Amino acid sequence: MKSPFRRLHLEIQRHRSQPVGLIRSSFRQDGKVKHSNHGRITGLPLAQLRLIQAAFQDEVLPKDDPRSLQLLGSKEYGASYALLALARQLGLERRLYSRPQPWVRDCLAMIVGRIVYAGSKLALSNQWKNTALWELCGTSGPVDVEDHCYQPLDRLLARQAAIQRALAKEHLKNGHLVLYDITSSYLEGAYAESLIVLFGYSRDGKRQHEQITLGLLCDEQGCPVGVEVFAGNTQDAQTVSDKVKELRQEYGLKRVTLVGDRGMITQTNAEELDQVKGLHTITALTHHQIVELLERKVIQTGLFDEHKIVEVTDPDHPERRYCLCRNPESAQRETGTRQRLLELTRKGLDKLAGRKRKAKEAKLGAQVGKLLARYKMGKFVEWNVVEGRLVYELKEAAITQEALLDGCYVVRATVGKDVLNTEGTVQAYKSLALVEQAFRTLKTVALEIRPIYHKKDDRIRAHVFLCVLAYYVEWHAKQRLQPLFAEDGQGKHRQWTMENVIERLGAIRRQRVKMAGVEFDRVTTPEAEQQRILDLLEVTM
Repeated sequence: MKSPFRRLHLEIQRHRSQPVGLIRSSFRQDGKVKHSNHGRITGLPLAQLRLIQAAFQDEVLPKDDPRSLQLLGSKEYGASYALLALARQLGLERRLYSRPQPWVRDCLAMIVGRIVYAGSKLALSNQWKNTALWELCGTSGPVDVEDHCYQPLDRLLARQAAIQRALAKEHLKNGHLVLYDITSSYLEGAYAESLIVLFGYSRDGKRQHEQITLGLLCDEQGCPVGVEVFAGNTQDAQTVSDKVKELRQEYGLKRVTLVGDRGMITQTNAEELDQVKGLHTITALTHHQIVELLERKVIQTGLFDEHKIVEVTDPDHPERRYCLCRNPESAQRETGTRQRLLELTRKGLDKLAGRKRKAKEAKLGAQVGKLLARYKMGKFVEWNVVEGRLVYELKEAAITQEALLDGCYVVRATVGKDVLNTEGTVQAYKSLALVEQAFRTLKTVALEIRPIYHKKDDRIRAHVFLCVLAYYVEWHAKQRLQPLFAEDGQGKHRQWTMENVIERLGAIRRQRVKMAGVEFDRVTTPEAEQQRILDLLEVTM
């Protein structure tokens, strides 16, 4: 084991024709003293090298002495260096393009910059004054947003299909689970010429904004392998058939189990997907579908148990397995929500029924309809307008029957039990939470896929793909940092998040030092916890 504590010193070598100063650090490993080189100083006489050597040994001259040490500048270094090293370890640079190209290095800078800084491409280009990121990617001095961001972004989009094929080849194999889900991201501003920025069902609750729809493919562990941008009015189920073709034709998967949510694999397209040879699906049934199974007596409410999963087979479709589950926390939440909505509905109906003046039947009926639509409790209310007055009653039997299904859900699967048992099937469906986690990371403060500043459809697509590649790097970083997160405290003693990791690494800075007329760069020596993060990431600085 090497010691995490290293002290820089200057070693002067005089056996050459000209003396050379080696900036080194020493550490003990396996009982032996070893050295790491960090740079060299040449072209100075021996006397000046000795002055610098004295400074390294804390024999510092007074600050007003012209020979004293000066710090001329400081830039963020550690986070950018570590994540770039990780991206290269993952082979991302080679997947962007097989040969080293300036645009590839620029894309790497944008991918890592999305993790460390987020923000717009223009803001990232202006960070060259504050970070060593662009220099580490081969660009010194001012960064032009057009040359170093927008043009490389266009090249990246042209390579998207090839990059995703490479990612799928590594992470997806025949017979593997593939997680697929959809979300939306709203945009602000005018997009009159866009074919994909449209109004549609908003998962963000931003109905007044136009949006785009994003479909994300992940492996069974939640690692992203592909993304597609759809028009904002695209429905979930409309994308599934093409996604299956992509898996089979583009990625060469002849046997695959696709895991999707209720809105993704509907009753209509499920029958179509069941006919695809080598394709199996796992999803959950809607409430309506569960009621239909109850009416057909395929299942009974008594089979739902919060302690064990009960599996039944559809007699009309023997290839379909139904795994019956009950979540007590969901049951309590659903019961409480329904009781609250029923109480609001009752109060609203009492108010309408208690009016002193008679009302016209059409007007009163419209008010009742609006109230029931607001709280979605119409199926539990029997009402009529008699002589200008509202008369209603709650359907207690229907309410009681509905309560029996609180917290109940059914996982539908066509994959064989010999391939995935009952517990594994339910767990596979629950793995969709990993895709939801990816969406949260992409859409919130971590990677900030929005606001989207681009106005062209291709630039929007390229921006989304860039964000997913950034999440690919961050996902692998989190996997390597699991020991750090596992050892974290609880409550107020909790310290580590991915954001805090980046902050701690960002505190490792590269300083521009001037001493005795000589300028050189010096990187902050990592502290113990910073070194632990670097070790977990398998990055040597």
